[in-house]
Amino acid sequence: MAADAVPIAARFSTFRRWPAARQQNRNCLVPCASFGSSCHDGDSLPQGAYFSTQQEFISSDRARQTQNGPRREGHQSIGEVTMASNVCVLGAGRMGSSIARTLLDRGYPTWVWNRTAAKCDPLAALGANVAPSVEDGIRAADVVIINVLDYAASDALLKRDCIASALAGKAVVQLTSGSPRLAREEARWVEAHGAGYLDGAIMATPDFIGKPETALLYSGSRDVYEKHKPLLFALGGGTSYVGELPGQASALDTALLTQMWGGLFGALQGMAVAEAEGLDLATFRSHLSAFKPVVDAALFDLVDRTNARRFAGDDATLASLGAHYSAFQHLLEACEDRGLDAAMPRAMDMIFRQALSLGRMEDDFASLAPLFRNGSSRQSGEPANA
Repeated sequence: MAADAVPIAARFSTFRRWPAARQQNRNCLVPCASFGSSCHDGDSLPQGAYFSTQQEFISSDRARQTQNGPRREGHQSIGEVTMASNVCVLGAGRMGSSIARTLLDRGYPTWVWNRTAAKCDPLAALGANVAPSVEDGIRAADVVIINVLDYAASDALLKRDCIASALAGKAVVQLTSGSPRLAREEARWVEAHGAGYLDGAIMATPDFIGKPETALLYSGSRDVYEKHKPLLFALGGGTSYVGELPGQASALDTALLTQMWGGLFGALQGMAVAEAEGLDLATFRSHLSAFKPVVDAALFDLVDRTNARRFAGDDATLASLGAHYSAFQHLLEACEDRGLDAAMPRAMDMIFRQALSLGRMEDDFASLAPLFRNGSSRQSGEPANA
């Protein structure tokens, strides 16, 4: 071997020393430490392969591309060498660890950091590099993914001089739960330090990360989203970009969760009513599926009418506000008769009464929507189709 020749993994810092158990099923050309059997997407190298120059390796890689076909989508090119973006995942809790495992499985060179370093050990066994500090992890990465407890914890990691100076040219993907306001503030700070910013919301539990049906929502820099789309889709096939305003993903997340919480609180109230009258919950559960098409139809009709501002009753109205309120009285009576907690029904009753006081008895249920925008319509008597 020539005196200046070095193993390829030592020559190019981006190439990683993958454990032998991880040598199969990779999406990109990142030669394994042994340089034997096969590389990450089926390429083979002779045992103990060495290259004296980068061009020598590129020539060798061209030959393998001719034989094996083009690289898979989503990896960056240096010369003719196709390589995955380096990723740093800050936070190795259940969700952060699931994100890191998925990226490792898809062939992305991955650095991990966690305040309790021992939580990174299982990921290191799968081939992750454990960053000794947040700064080291960020400097090694093209894409920085953050998944910690909250934005306060994220700020404690990022908003330091040594970190700010390391962010230039990076893509920061914030997957920590937070409000739209916090997302806007984070985007301003990150972009002021020369990095691109995406705010994300994970609409799944950790065990769903990496699955085709898993939805993640992103907003912020469209350039960052487009450049790293394959990486983002690796985390969930239902990934979508919802807008350029950084807070929009968080807002949509909150809106969808609000609808879920409404259903869950409604189920709790409904179970209390059922059990108070001697019905078992298995019976209640069995009828949820049968009733679901009716509920779904009413839900989507509500959204469509609100979007079109069609609040007045018409031939397509499923049930007038007055009809809804008449049936709603049965819930109030059941709570009073059986001594059930009625805090939630009373709050709903107040909203019904506000709308009815404005003369909306014959309007569609969607006519309640303006009451949730602000308090002005409560006093002004906003027209039904305003």
